[in-house]
Amino acid sequence: GRAAKDILGRFRRGQGEERVSAERLYYRCHVFCCTNQRVDGHRRGCCESRGANKLREYLKARSKSLKLKDIRINTSKCLDRCELGPTMVIYPEGVWYTYRTNEDVDEILERHILKGERVERLILHPDQNEPDEARINSTAGRAAE
Repeated sequence: GRAAKDILGRFRRGQGEERVSAERLYYRCHVFCCTNQRVDGHRRGCCESRGANKLREYLKARSKSLKLKDIRINTSKCLDRCELGPTMVIYPEGVWYTYRTNEDVDEILERHILKGERVERLILHPDQNEPDEARINSTAGRAAE
């Protein structure tokens, strides 16, 4: 409506613009895990057929067991990277990951969410269309990082 256009207009003109800082974020870390389910045999596959919901539940339970109050683990429907799934995206950084095991989830939780580091072997790059199995399964990558 008109109120929304007025607010949007003010932000486009730079009036009333307020910077969001890390101290002002509602959640320090907001994780969206795709749990979309497609019909069996779909050419793109889906995250749920690769165990996404169980892995998300594990991530949520682990974060609760660590008493992390400044993060949020959410279910998402299709994030449109089906071939690479299961997928998650972590904000505010906007880092995308694939993950397949509880150990992958633990590594993302401990290194990215708790320490602010990237888990390079699991990162999905913007131009990536196929999983990089060698990098994902690399034990050398785990030790080097």
